[in-house]
Amino acid sequence: MYSETGDSGVLRLTDRPVPEPGSGEVRVRVVRSGVNPTDWKSRRGALSHPEAVPNQDGAGIVDAAGPGVTGVAAGDRVWLWEAAWGRPDGTAQEYVVLPERQVVPLPHGASLDLGASLGIPALTAHRCLTVAEGGPDRLAPGALDGRTVLVAGGAGAVGNAAIQLARWAGAAVVATVSGPEKAALARAAGAHHVVNYRTGDPAAQIRAVAPEGADIVVEVAPGPNAVLDRAVTAPQGVVAVYANNGGDDVALSVRELFTRNIRYQFVLVYTVPEAVKDAAVTDVRAAVAAGALRVGEEAGLPLHHFPLERTADAHDAVESGAVGKVLVDVAPE
Repeated sequence: MYSETGDSGVLRLTDRPVPEPGSGEVRVRVVRSGVNPTDWKSRRGALSHPEAVPNQDGAGIVDAAGPGVTGVAAGDRVWLWEAAWGRPDGTAQEYVVLPERQVVPLPHGASLDLGASLGIPALTAHRCLTVAEGGPDRLAPGALDGRTVLVAGGAGAVGNAAIQLARWAGAAVVATVSGPEKAALARAAGAHHVVNYRTGDPAAQIRAVAPEGADIVVEVAPGPNAVLDRAVTAPQGVVAVYANNGGDDVALSVRELFTRNIRYQFVLVYTVPEAVKDAAVTDVRAAVAAGALRVGEEAGLPLHHFPLERTADAHDAVESGAVGKVLVDVAPE
């Protein structure tokens, strides 16, 4: 936890009372806590509570359920999302209490590593894939049939989820990466075509496999990629921006974009409407049940484990750009 903002040195291990779930709430014994960029950025930002426990995502075992809870019961394996948004209690602790809607059952065969890797990356990817002109606004097999999706940064956590969800929904998927190692990860995730944007003419390479252009661009670096996105986005297409890698400023060619009716959609999953988040959780849960979402190097998302007492190192790993998913091992399964 931390009681002041700053670098990872403000994090400290401490004992706290085990919380009791209230009406509509669930207490979970956390086994894995997932670390996202917003976790270290929040730790460096403004502190809205006297004390805060970091990390939005996680997975574990239901320990107790409060009155009115019907969807989960003690002993259920679950994944958690958005635990620390507007609350002081994230998942980097042994027990966390959350509203039932943020506690989602894991199907048989889905690991807690996978559960802790879902949350913000998968919900962000879902939103990016469901903002195109004419839909779909939900994902399921066939929902993206006939569409081409370009995933920038195909080796990142959101990129990995976007590739897997787009494949599950029937899209043709192209991913851009910065080198051969990341190319291997994007292919393992399921990208049909992978382009190294640092070699040759990436726009020509993308157009060679997607002559009509990309209907949906899942964009992690809108500033550096603005020229490329303009060159490869299809008419009526959308560039869904979920991060600001490379800086906040984006230079757009207005005439060329409005001539082709290209839309930019900015995505921050924490602040999208609640109904949109609930729909995304439902679809991600279905994708997990179908075996469409996987983790590990063989799925394009290497896992990096840190014990709870090294949560600061886990935050530093994410801040320094670790390739894959960083997990904190809170307790034995």
